[in-house]
Amino acid sequence: MTQQVQLGLRANLPQFALLVVVNAFVGAMVGLERAILPALAEQSFHLVAHTAILSFIVVFGATKAITNYFAGRWSDAIGRKRVLVIGWLAAVPIPWMLMWAPSWTWILWANALLGISQGLTWSTTVIMKIDLVGPRQRGLAMGLNEFAGYAAVGISALMTGYLAGRYAIRPEPFYPGVFYAVAGLVLSTMCVHDTQAHARHEARTHTTGDRGAAPSARTVFLQTSFANRKLSTISQAGFANNLNDGAAWGLFPIVYAAAGLDLNRIGILAAMYPSVWGIAQLFTGALSDRIGRKWLIASGMWLQAVGIAAVVFVHDFTGYLLSAVLFGLGTAMVYPTLLASIGDVAHPSWRASSVGVYRLWRDLGYAAGAVIAGGTADLLGVNTAVALVAAITLASGVIVAVRFTEGDRHPGTGAVQERAAVDRTSAPFIRSVR
Repeated sequence: MTQQVQLGLRANLPQFALLVVVNAFVGAMVGLERAILPALAEQSFHLVAHTAILSFIVVFGATKAITNYFAGRWSDAIGRKRVLVIGWLAAVPIPWMLMWAPSWTWILWANALLGISQGLTWSTTVIMKIDLVGPRQRGLAMGLNEFAGYAAVGISALMTGYLAGRYAIRPEPFYPGVFYAVAGLVLSTMCVHDTQAHARHEARTHTTGDRGAAPSARTVFLQTSFANRKLSTISQAGFANNLNDGAAWGLFPIVYAAAGLDLNRIGILAAMYPSVWGIAQLFTGALSDRIGRKWLIASGMWLQAVGIAAVVFVHDFTGYLLSAVLFGLGTAMVYPTLLASIGDVAHPSWRASSVGVYRLWRDLGYAAGAVIAGGTADLLGVNTAVALVAAITLASGVIVAVRFTEGDRHPGTGAVQERAAVDRTSAPFIRSVR
């Protein structure tokens, strides 16, 4: 006898909580690098140019972006759990490569693996939580997911900064990564259950009137990227968000070091931003379920811009700490809300694929941020690069304010009207590309 599928956080709490823990290990893997990799580039491999130092972010962002796209399609095709386990298998060699890399090329290969692993694991934990909770609590679900991931990024960054300051920049700071990878793999293999049946259940009970086959990969890509007003606005905002995150990841430790801060304090600052981001998402994700998505996204991006720009004007630990708090709060308003918005618009039959396309664009922002910030810093100075990133973030928030329209997210009522409106606006374009 098959088990009855139920949607909702309460009905699926054990699996949901397990996925929160798994995503904490996913985030911790990224946190290994947040504080010390730019210093490692300078001290161990004697890199000088900002573009060379930030090359690890370009590799990470590009591989993660491409993998995100395939993670969405594969999750629909072969199931979520299989994709999750493959992602953790890719993570196992990473800490060893970071510990013992004989050249910077090895660091780049480790970051390619990290991008693949993150694309598969983080994408599937997002998709699985959306599957479990159903339409009513998507903002809360994404807030909890991103809280776990980015709080773990912050804790891991703080730990690596401390270990680097107390012992050496290698290998001790990367020892915890071995535990993260093994724990994530074991939990995903032994304890996580697939959630594809929940998505199918939601698709059957949906009242959008769409009973046909799921659209092609090309159609979903074009809808999410260009044709659909809401989805394309969400995608550009995600791109800008990770552009500023990639720039901050690479440039801020350099700015802090130039101000005379040691690795321990740099680790604290590197941890503050994702920690505030992670914790605040506990509230902002659920808040978006109550007050709507649009203005949380737009105002969050404007707050991000203020936090980034502040780095140009302050020159001490306290000032940098305040700017990190503002940056983190702004990102907390944006990050889970964008993911929840994808779930609002995309039909359950192609939602995982749409999430994959959105995350493709979003994480290409990492690569773009590293290239733009590194190139600008080399040509015009670090302060100019930081100011440019702040301006791009501000402009993206304006696009959201002008272009994005709010819709009712409750099943059977406004969500039906919202998706119907989406279909009317994009149908001529979609027909033309089929």
